[in-house]
Amino acid sequence: MPVGIVVQRSPGVTAWAAWSWKAVAVLPGAGSADWRVLREEGDRVMYHAATPELELHAAETEAYIHGLCAETPSVYAVLRETEDRGRPFDVVLVTASPYEAQDYADSGEEVVEKIPMPASLVDWVRRFAEAHHEEEVFTKRRRDEVDVDKAQDGIGDPRIDQMRDVYRAPRQFRKGRLQ
Repeated sequence: MPVGIVVQRSPGVTAWAAWSWKAVAVLPGAGSADWRVLREEGDRVMYHAATPELELHAAETEAYIHGLCAETPSVYAVLRETEDRGRPFDVVLVTASPYEAQDYADSGEEVVEKIPMPASLVDWVRRFAEAHHEEEVFTKRRRDEVDVDKAQDGIGDPRIDQMRDVYRAPRQFRKGRLQ
C-alpha cells in the first residue's frame, strides 16, 4: 500500500540546529510526492516528503501483532539525511514492524520516526496479520550427551612444563619439580 510520509520542519531549540525535523503523520493511499508543501504556520512547515510502499510479509506477523498491541499502534519511517537543502531527508522505508525499525535504529545511520497509525491502516495490518499468522510451537531442546567432567588436554598435566599452572597438583610444588 502506498503511504505518504508527512514531515514537519520547526525552528530548532538549540544554537547548533537551526531546524528540527520530525515525521508526524502518514497518508494511506497517497499519491506520489517529492517534498511538496502541505501547510505553513509561521515558522512551521509540513511537507509531504515521499510516498513509499508499505509492504507486509507473512513471516513478520508476530512483529505486526506486537506493534498493534502497543498503547498507540504505529508505523515507522526510516529517514536518511542528505546534503540537498530542498530534500533534507530521503525516505528509505516505511514499516509496520517494530522489530525491523529497531534494527535500523541500532545502526545509528538513519533517523527512525514512530508515527501513530490511522484507524484504516490499523485495520488493514490487523486483517493481514490474522490471515497469515501461525503460532510457533515451542519445543524444548534436549541437552547434548557431553561429559562435563572430562579433563582438558594439557591443563594440570604433570608432563607439561608450566611454571604458573594454576591447575598443577599441590604435591608437585612440595617436591619442587616441574615435570
